[in-house]
Amino acid sequence: MEETPFSWTILGTGGAVIFYGRFWVQWIVSERKKESTIPVVFWYMSSVGSLMLLAYAALIQSPLGTLGQNLNIIIYGRNLVHIWKKEKPRARGRLVAIHFLMLGVASIGAYFVVRFWLEAWQSRGVNEANAVLTNWQWLLIGLAGQGLFMLRFLVQWIATERKKESVVPVVFWYLSIAAASLQGMAFAQREEWIFAVGMATTIAIYLRNLWFIHNERSDKLNAT
Repeated sequence: MEETPFSWTILGTGGAVIFYGRFWVQWIVSERKKESTIPVVFWYMSSVGSLMLLAYAALIQSPLGTLGQNLNIIIYGRNLVHIWKKEKPRARGRLVAIHFLMLGVASIGAYFVVRFWLEAWQSRGVNEANAVLTNWQWLLIGLAGQGLFMLRFLVQWIATERKKESVVPVVFWYLSIAAASLQGMAFAQREEWIFAVGMATTIAIYLRNLWFIHNERSDKLNAT
């Protein structure tokens, strides 16, 4: 692989610290409250970190990276919209601005997603057959992981839209564990270490959230 310019590495590392660090912040808040809790700052960190990682993924021409950070910005933004509506019902200008930002980022991201996946497909005739097969096997594993990531936030988004407030269902955490495992392996195989390490650091936090949820349910059953 070509050496990544230092400035790009700084951008990617900074984005990863913010994006994956959101779950460490969520973990600390949950530990203090002794229950699985998503603080508001989680969604701000999700949005900013995702924008930085999308830019980084575009610079290193990562098919999985651009796909992973593209449409999620809409879900992060919609969670902020519901939070702002609850806190400041009349903040119309801010709500309109974030919807334009979401659509703009998603459109730009979609361009890079299509471009890099087409390039990956067109390069299959350049490399040896075994290398091509291995490359596409891992791309598909990463794609499956990304599908689960998108599914977890789709489930979370639907639950949020129904309740008209930002909520996280239990299945979100199960999907997160499966998705992070698949994507972490795929990124590691492609030597995209910023994404691979970031994925690996979140798995323990997903498990901890499940422990809080099931422990809370157990306490409620014992109380009855």
